[in-house]
Amino acid sequence: MGSTNSRQNPPPPSDNTYEGNNVDTCQRDSKQNYELYDLSVEIEEPSTTASEIPNNDEDPEDVFYKFVILHAEKDIDEAIRVQHLLQNKFCVKPGIIFAEMPCGRHVLENLKDAVNGSAWTIILLTENFLSEAWVEFQSYTSLINALNKQHKYNSVIPVRPLNNPLPREKTPLVLQTINALEENSPAFAKQVQKLFQESKYRQQQAIWKTEKMKERH
Repeated sequence: MGSTNSRQNPPPPSDNTYEGNNVDTCQRDSKQNYELYDLSVEIEEPSTTASEIPNNDEDPEDVFYKFVILHAEKDIDEAIRVQHLLQNKFCVKPGIIFAEMPCGRHVLENLKDAVNGSAWTIILLTENFLSEAWVEFQSYTSLINALNKQHKYNSVIPVRPLNNPLPREKTPLVLQTINALEENSPAFAKQVQKLFQESKYRQQQAIWKTEKMKERH
């Protein structure tokens, strides 16, 4: 974990990371359309007991991720940095950021798949969080999903990263009720190891696979 407060250049993206302008364009186009839909859309329960760690040839829709990072559009680089930190330093993988979700689909469909297709939903709390209503909507939808599904209990994790963190006093009340991971905290490493339990991942993975099989038959 670094201790500097200056902005760091993110490590080079992995094979499945977003590709520059294509991701920005995709996320912008999708975001413009979400208001046309009923914002009370129900997130369906996950499905499929996927394989352990996916290979590069595997269809992304057949991968059950350990975490997805929901982030502001301006925070793609920071989301990638946190993704690599969790995967490479703490071996919490596979993980995905919201900008990596497929282009060409409605943004709410991607949100449903991102939340249901991962064991934990990480909300990246930066100063940019409050500047984009869409990010707040993502957060509230994730919280509602966690409340409505027993196996998703405690699966939403706010994270204040090193770079441009959102102060506690500016954090929406609904998120203040959840203990956030703070990257500059001395206890950060222990908290990560405590939160991302393999047994919890396996439990959710099994439910996800079962539901996927029902959908396909």
